[in-house]
Amino acid sequence: RDSNRHVKVKQKSAVLNMLKKLDKIRFRGHKRDEFLDLAESPNASDTECGDEIPVKIPRTSTRDNEELRDPAGPGTIIMASGVQDFNRTESDRLNEIKGHLEIALLEKHFLQEELRKLREETNAETLRQELEKERQRRLELEQKVNEVLKARTEEVPAAQQPAKPQTQANGTDKRSHTVCSRLQKWFCDKFGEYVEDFRFQPEENTVETEEPLSARRLTENMRRLKRGAKPVTNFVKNLTALSDWYSIYTSAIAFIIYMNAVWHGWAIPMFLFLAILRLSLNYLIARGWRIQWSIVPEVSEPMEPPKEDLTVSEKFQLVLDVAQKAQNLFGKMADILEKIKNLFMWVQPEITQKLYITLWAAFIASCFLPYRIIGLAMGLYAGIKFFLIDFIFKRCPRLRAKYDTPYIIWTSLPTDPQLKERSNATVSRRLQTAASRSYVGSSTPTGISKDEDTSRFHTTKRGNFHEVFNLSENERPLAVCENGWRCCLINRDRKMPTDYIRNGVLYVTENYLCFESSKSGSSKRNKVIKLTDITDIQKYKVLSVLPGSGMGIAVSTPSTQKPLVFGAMVHRDEAFETIFNQYVKITSASSSSES
Repeated sequence: RDSNRHVKVKQKSAVLNMLKKLDKIRFRGHKRDEFLDLAESPNASDTECGDEIPVKIPRTSTRDNEELRDPAGPGTIIMASGVQDFNRTESDRLNEIKGHLEIALLEKHFLQEELRKLREETNAETLRQELEKERQRRLELEQKVNEVLKARTEEVPAAQQPAKPQTQANGTDKRSHTVCSRLQKWFCDKFGEYVEDFRFQPEENTVETEEPLSARRLTENMRRLKRGAKPVTNFVKNLTALSDWYSIYTSAIAFIIYMNAVWHGWAIPMFLFLAILRLSLNYLIARGWRIQWSIVPEVSEPMEPPKEDLTVSEKFQLVLDVAQKAQNLFGKMADILEKIKNLFMWVQPEITQKLYITLWAAFIASCFLPYRIIGLAMGLYAGIKFFLIDFIFKRCPRLRAKYDTPYIIWTSLPTDPQLKERSNATVSRRLQTAASRSYVGSSTPTGISKDEDTSRFHTTKRGNFHEVFNLSENERPLAVCENGWRCCLINRDRKMPTDYIRNGVLYVTENYLCFESSKSGSSKRNKVIKLTDITDIQKYKVLSVLPGSGMGIAVSTPSTQKPLVFGAMVHRDEAFETIFNQYVKITSASSSSES
């Protein structure tokens, strides 16, 4: 009995060791809780889901194992463990082992699924296949290139030496192949970089970012433009001073040197030497030398330090100044370009005809005369024109207006606005002649003068001029203000806002200053002021905060406590001059009649 019991105890210990190994295999990877249950596994079969997984038996302690391994231990403990072992049947142990094996197989299956997913994500297999295909293609291309090179190297020596034996041909093929490869390599090393430069590439359209409007940036750019244009302006000033004989000795020396160089054919070398001399002087100035040579003495302008913080009125005034300068500059450039365009487009045929004849004469002379004579004639004419003729014409404007052909042609060339004004004037003149003819043909009272007749036909937006303002028929607007000036009348004696400011049009007649309100209503809203009743007239600035001299005219009369203000006038200066001149004319005429 003892021997049988000892054998069974050994079998029990072997079973326990097997269970421990299975547990180690099971918990080698992730824990059991991280995997799906058998019933939740999508790849589990019906048999796997139907099997029952036995509950894990709690492990025995090290002390119990030692007692089981030791057959000579205490009898009571060994007998109790033996009774428990005999109670467990062999089928229960096999079922437990089967459950552990199934768990291990499931874990293996899950690990394989994870590995497959990782391979699908990385696409390692497809990348390997593509890499193998590219390698095969490269090998095929290398084989084809080698075959072509071999064929070429075989054809060249065969054509040069067909009568030589085969052994010599093979040697020459090898030598020619090596020579060609060396030449090709040398050519690529020397000229490969230059060949790569001639490869065509698509142009990249880069969009420049525009800077926002800033007063500080605006003043800085204006100063940069002024500094950059200073050498050009100084050069033009020196040329003008030479032509005007500002310094008699300098202009005389320059004239003699220039004419001597042109006569001997040294005009081009002289200009090149002057350019080299100017660059040399600039080099010395850049090295720190103080060299200042100018015909016209330079006047140093005081540089104002840039202000950090500008007020709103200063910024507004700065923008107005820059806009005015840009407007004038663009206007001058547009005039020059339009005159050149109209010269070549036969806008004025008599002027373009002169240019046409001159070009034909120059063409015929260039065909038959040597270039040295043509250059000598042009150089002499340029020197005499620059140093002598221009000096005389500038001192005598009447001679210039009669005999200076380039000046006459340039001043007589019209710009596009001038052409438009001429066309409008011709159209209006034709309409006036047609209207006068039709009017003469109709029945007209014989005692009416021409001025009265034309004033009778002058109308405003609401009817005849004299009917709108309740004036006599001979009162009509002056030629300067036939259409009137848009403005707003500010009557500071009135308290109501509707009567305080009125928008409308201002007219000037021979005896009256008339304001027509733009609002619909009776003629009471219009304003008529007799010029002889005006006590004072002056330019007015409505808001003192705004920069500039304002856009208003203040008129004082005895009937008003405060002056009437005609504000928001775009052409304020023109209106003021017209009103003031007519006012002076009327007052002087009335004072002379009274005396």
